[in-house]
Amino acid sequence: MQSAEAGFLKIVVVIARSRRPLALTVFCSMLVSAGLVMLIPVSYTGSAVILAPQPSSTASALLSQLGSLSSLSPDLLEGGGGKTPEETYLGILSSRTIADEMIRRFNLQSLYHTSHMVDTRRALAGHTHVEAAKGYLIRINVNDTSAQRAADIANGYVDVLYGINQRLALTQASQRRVFLEQQVNAERDALTKAELDFKSAQEKTGVIQMTAQAELTLRTIAQLRSEMVIRQLQLQQLQSIATEQNEKVSELEAGLAALQGQLSKAEKGGSGSETSDYFLSAGKVPAAGLEYARRMRDLRYHEALFETLSKQYEMARLEEAKAPPLLQVVDRAVPLDRKTWPPRTLLVLLAGLFSAVFYVGLALAKDAWARARVEPQNAEQLAILRSVLAQPSGHAPAGAVHE
Repeated sequence: MQSAEAGFLKIVVVIARSRRPLALTVFCSMLVSAGLVMLIPVSYTGSAVILAPQPSSTASALLSQLGSLSSLSPDLLEGGGGKTPEETYLGILSSRTIADEMIRRFNLQSLYHTSHMVDTRRALAGHTHVEAAKGYLIRINVNDTSAQRAADIANGYVDVLYGINQRLALTQASQRRVFLEQQVNAERDALTKAELDFKSAQEKTGVIQMTAQAELTLRTIAQLRSEMVIRQLQLQQLQSIATEQNEKVSELEAGLAALQGQLSKAEKGGSGSETSDYFLSAGKVPAAGLEYARRMRDLRYHEALFETLSKQYEMARLEEAKAPPLLQVVDRAVPLDRKTWPPRTLLVLLAGLFSAVFYVGLALAKDAWARARVEPQNAEQLAILRSVLAQPSGHAPAGAVHE
């Protein structure tokens, strides 16, 4: 305890003796550091906050309906692969597409003085920091020498992300709408072609209207074929999330087989009691109107299918419109009136502190060396040290004392 107190008093005495040089050293170091800190470019931070969508409960509903898939997790059923909405947005914000759009919009190649896009993307990534916060919040921070430009670039990320969300299907409602939109567009083209083919058949055969029996045949075939296509689409959607042993899949397959049998009977006809006297199969249509019947059948089929798909597409659009927006902006970036870098006062104080510590350590080392030189027991060792340093070969003299 006494040795610790004595050591502390020695340090105090050394500092007291060197108080004026110490103060001068600290003052000079702080003065020099203040001049150097003034040369560091000022940086401002623009910060924008967005709210990512919360996970939906669709997967839980599917788990309650699909007993054979109850061991699957909701993330796998939703196709997320374990990814959270925040991770999805962080990946999009870090994509090359957004980086290139930001470079083009704000002319960042000229700002960062780069000649290659890869260097500009790297510089932009160095000035941008995107992080996920609590409560499904995502914070976009952009550093720049201009407060206005930092805020504009941060808001630019939000605007570009909003535009990308309009093109990407990130929810199940959007994915269903995109799928049906593709089917409607394809069926619209097929319906146009069927109309042109029907017109050509009318002009070629001269048949304008067929009998009630033929009309019934064509209408039945068209309805059966459209119903089969709808069942096939439903089966494809269900097979993407269910196994072949699922009860709903088996029911759809059995229904398709029954519809196929009815369609074959309607198109080719049957024998005996399999076909009613009133119903006229397509195989019994007179040869003169056979081509007309085929074109009419295709036209009715495409009309029925187009009508059904259009209704489902409109329902999907309404469902997507009722869904909450994917991107909700909590805070838009505003120009700051205070710099975020450099903290000049803190850097100057740290420079003064380091210089004070360094000077005190040097003073303590000099004091310890001076004390060691006047100690009698160290005189012999100091003499040996001088002789060792004086010899070029570095060998100790013969009279050296080995401990």
